[in-house]
Amino acid sequence: MTGPGRRSSTFTRLLRHGFTDPSAAERLLDSAELVPVRDDPVLLEALGATADPDLALLGLVRLLEAQPGATARRELLDTVIAAKPLRDRLLGVLGASAALADHLARHPRDWEALVTYEPRDLHPGVEEFERGLAEASDLVSLRVAYRRCLLSIAARDVCGTTGIAETAAELADLATATLRAALALAEAAAPDDAAACRLAVIAMGKCGGHELNYVSDVDVIFVGEAADGADESKALKSATRLASHMMRICSETTVEGSIWPVDANLRPEGRNGPLVRTLSSHLAYYQRWAKTWEFQALLKARPVAGDLELGKEYVAAVGPLVWKAAERENFVADVQKMRRRVVENIPAAEVERELKLGPGGLRDVEFAVQLLQLVHGRADPSLRSGTTLDALQALAAGGYVGRADAVQLDEAYRFLRSMEHRIQLYRLRRTHLVPEDEADVRRLGRSLGLRADPVAELTREWKRHAAVVRRLHEKIFYRPLLDAVAQLAPGEARLSPEAARERLVALGYADPAAALRHLEALASGVSRKAAIQRTLLPVLLGWFADSADPDAGLLNFRKVSDALGKTPWYLRLLRDEGAAAENVARVLSAGRLAPDLLMRAPEAVALLGDGDGGGLEPRGRAHLEQEILAAVGRAENAAQGVTAARGVRRRELFRTAAADIVDSYGTEANPAEADQGALVDRVGGAVSDLTAATLAGTLRAVVRAGWGDTLPTRFTIIGMGRFGGHELGYGSDADVLFVHEPQDGVEEREAADAANKVVAEMRRLLQLPSADPPLLIDADLRPEGKSGPLVRTLKSYEAYYRRWSLTWESHALLRAEPVAGDEDLARRFIELIDPLRYPDGGLGDEAVREIRRLKARMESERLPRGADPKLHTKLGPGGLSDVEWTVQLLQLRHGRREPGLRTTRTREALAAARDAGLISAEDAAILDEAWVLATRVRNAVMLVRGRAGDTFPSDARELAAVGRYLGYGPGHAGDMLDAYRRTTRRARGVVEELFYQD
Repeated sequence: MTGPGRRSSTFTRLLRHGFTDPSAAERLLDSAELVPVRDDPVLLEALGATADPDLALLGLVRLLEAQPGATARRELLDTVIAAKPLRDRLLGVLGASAALADHLARHPRDWEALVTYEPRDLHPGVEEFERGLAEASDLVSLRVAYRRCLLSIAARDVCGTTGIAETAAELADLATATLRAALALAEAAAPDDAAACRLAVIAMGKCGGHELNYVSDVDVIFVGEAADGADESKALKSATRLASHMMRICSETTVEGSIWPVDANLRPEGRNGPLVRTLSSHLAYYQRWAKTWEFQALLKARPVAGDLELGKEYVAAVGPLVWKAAERENFVADVQKMRRRVVENIPAAEVERELKLGPGGLRDVEFAVQLLQLVHGRADPSLRSGTTLDALQALAAGGYVGRADAVQLDEAYRFLRSMEHRIQLYRLRRTHLVPEDEADVRRLGRSLGLRADPVAELTREWKRHAAVVRRLHEKIFYRPLLDAVAQLAPGEARLSPEAARERLVALGYADPAAALRHLEALASGVSRKAAIQRTLLPVLLGWFADSADPDAGLLNFRKVSDALGKTPWYLRLLRDEGAAAENVARVLSAGRLAPDLLMRAPEAVALLGDGDGGGLEPRGRAHLEQEILAAVGRAENAAQGVTAARGVRRRELFRTAAADIVDSYGTEANPAEADQGALVDRVGGAVSDLTAATLAGTLRAVVRAGWGDTLPTRFTIIGMGRFGGHELGYGSDADVLFVHEPQDGVEEREAADAANKVVAEMRRLLQLPSADPPLLIDADLRPEGKSGPLVRTLKSYEAYYRRWSLTWESHALLRAEPVAGDEDLARRFIELIDPLRYPDGGLGDEAVREIRRLKARMESERLPRGADPKLHTKLGPGGLSDVEWTVQLLQLRHGRREPGLRTTRTREALAAARDAGLISAEDAAILDEAWVLATRVRNAVMLVRGRAGDTFPSDARELAAVGRYLGYGPGHAGDMLDAYRRTTRRARGVVEELFYQD
């Protein structure tokens, strides 16, 4: 009987040795099986050295209980106490793996597999594992033999006899031996099938790369050929039966569980394709249909079972195709898109615990290494390893990756793989999630040698290594380009000019020689500017490569840098303000308009930061007008005043365009804006407010210079068309009407002369050649069109509309809204036209027919010759004109009765018509979607080309840039055009029903 003092002493010793439940441990130590060694200090020390002493002790007791008799128990205990290698191996496994403890309890003599400690046992290969599986004759015995081999691998792993790379290689060799044993069983069950065909099993993924996990699907591809004299179609059926049976042998659940699933979904056409193909069929598929990711997967291809000669022929045949993959269009973008898709598919609740697929995880390292292998492996055979760490070492040796970066990535990858292995080893379950339970995290930390504070230490080390991977996984692709041109590390291997060119071409640069010159200019030297740019460029190059025109992005960055590089705030902006550098990269590579606006006044780059530059939020009209009028007030003459107004307009156009680009592309911190309508409204409202403020400032400057404080006539400007509807695009003219009314006591001729002089001077000053974009004023919607007077008095408008007004003029007045000038006069003008645009009783039948005739004539006469009508955003079927005229017909017919329709804005009027029951919710949504999309396309064309257009660009790179703005990835321009046609076709169906039918 144990006294209280003795118990207290044991309890304390157990705590000191790492037991978390000393009471339970004490009871186990008091069990009959352990009585002979209960007080042996060697046992307690050995248990305390394991990952989980409680688990190891429980496993040892279970193993002793399972022994067939007292003699076997004594033999086991004697060996455990006397033989340190066996003790460390056995207790190490029992403390790290509950699943292998279960196996030992079911097969109590398998502990003897850990006794041998010879050189050939320390590093077994396929042959040794084949011997270990040789006696397996069915599914159950194969599983038992497999676990016995796995036991020896785990023992070497947890004791540190083998490192992570050796352990992963042994697991792949065991998988190879297992596949061979399974195929042998399948062939023995169907000798006729085996005789009729040649079947090669090609390992893919981690098995093919000789870097397998403890628990993982084993990816394979099957290649079959007819045996001599056999019919090919029958041979392929035989090969398919053998392959299917082999897969079932490995994956079926028995009383001993399963081994692992064999996954053949990497084959051509995936699960929809035939399980077994001939070599020629494989080649035909890869030459014609394969996607980029399939060549990336083939990096790991390795023949492992079946007809190894046929397997070698397969690898030799597909190899040249793999090393040409980097020449494919959008190669890098495709690989990076695949990586992003993997991350996006992780459940939100798991992303922070995801060791393999999450940001800074194992897949980031693997993707980065594979990308570099595919780019440079064609010219450098030393890079053609399927093993990640070997390939990383080769990349560093060849100068394709900086040595310091490679060392950090190697260290991080080994640590993360070790975590993954120990997590899976515990239950032998396929998982890549770091556990949440503290006891599990503690065991994991101790298994990796972190003993002082396992939970805190493991969390800290894991986060540190993940941060390294996040920082380096893309940087390693770009950093060597800078080293190649700036010669930053003398004596270190660097990219050759040809390798640098290959990498830039793979990234999408059309002129790699020019790109290298820009990089050299930006990164060379010892100045603070060069040092900061060297730090930023690896990241910026990645963002440029994500655009449709990386060359333009890099060139524009060099221009901005040349203009502002000596300005302290510019370098500080890029270095310190989180979003600024990415915003700069997005804006400079998205097309011509925003960079052109920026180059005219590079200091506007401050708007792209987070600080005091104002950010990218559009300014309201009142704010803009106040700033412009203040600048005009300070000017010495009208020309100076209008120059100041145009300068504000240029800056604000840049702000609006930059915000539009950033919101459309999204950033690492904020995804792209999902509400396309909100993007359109934001641009239309911002540009319309800016145009109104510019006209107000110009009007003030002209009046002040010519007449002082008071013009002889009251004067107002009415916005029309898209301007009046708050729907201006980047390249839109300002459609207006000019209205005046003589001041009291002023002759009508004098007032008219003054009004005409004001208009002429405004138009002249806003179009003068300068660094600022011109603002064209279009007054063609006035009464009598181009034939009528440019400016009319309110009375003249009243007389004209009363006597001569045509239906199209009432139609045009739906968009009329005051934008600048005398507010009282503007109000009275609106009161004058309201009965015309919202007529009592709606439109008569003749007026409706007239509008339909006008619409039909416009479609036939105005569409440019040679243009594809289905892709014309303004006049094409389902385009802007179709939607707007349909909505405006509803306004003319029902505006008097439905106050919600009395708006100049298309989307507001459409929503009001829906709410009033004039159009179904479904039809309204179809029209809205088409209108928003067509407007977005027009905005995109202007942003990309720097000039307005109503059709998609014909140039492939410009078309890709429009697609990128609209949310389509590289290589998906065709999908964008199909989606546009589909959307507008639906809209045209609604238009024909609502506009053309009574």
